[in-house]
Amino acid sequence: MSVVVRLDRVERTFPGTPPVQALKESNLTIDENDYVAIVGASGSGKSTLLHLLGLLDRPTGGTYWLDGVDTATLDDNGRAGMRAERIGFVFQAFHLLGHRTAVENVMLAEIHRRGGSVDRRKRAEAALTRVGLGHRLNAYPTTLSGGERQRVAVARSLIGEPSLLLADEPTGNLDSKTSESILELFDSLHNSGLTLAVITHDDDVSERAQRRVRIHDGMLTPLGEGVVR
Repeated sequence: MSVVVRLDRVERTFPGTPPVQALKESNLTIDENDYVAIVGASGSGKSTLLHLLGLLDRPTGGTYWLDGVDTATLDDNGRAGMRAERIGFVFQAFHLLGHRTAVENVMLAEIHRRGGSVDRRKRAEAALTRVGLGHRLNAYPTTLSGGERQRVAVARSLIGEPSLLLADEPTGNLDSKTSESILELFDSLHNSGLTLAVITHDDDVSERAQRRVRIHDGMLTPLGEGVVR
């Protein structure tokens, strides 16, 4: 089984007086088809870690390998390309365009990718079908429930068949019943072979993962195995 993510003594310090060490020297390995929950309260360093994993920021120390590539060797264009091809993002906010249909919102994820719009639409339709919205392709976000909108956001993250799905508080805007349906979707995606890293403050969410890691004051520590479903 291949390694998707490997952090080796990675840290992130922001300049200031005094400097702020948002992420202290940390190690983390995420294997292919792993399901990892990273648990932490507000201000614990979760956002900093997310930005590093998602190639939205660079560490100030240590090494981050993604799919065997030392990301420090990549220039900005290389990082952007790898981010687009290897990483899918799901956020607490859905970030959907209200004047675009569900399938059009998903297609926008590949707007800069080579290939025709027909192929792009087919991939978008397949991604929506994968998350259970094959019957809502032409619906607008205003006509969708919160859970359906989050499913569109998940489909958008899947269209490029990423190596890693990064989810940041994916149930934060949802009620408990809808949250459960999204977590069941994540279970299904994991069972189909997808690698997931879910960043959350909610223990109920984290317990769905195979294993859990806590981040506190910028330090990563294992929490033991979660419930495998």
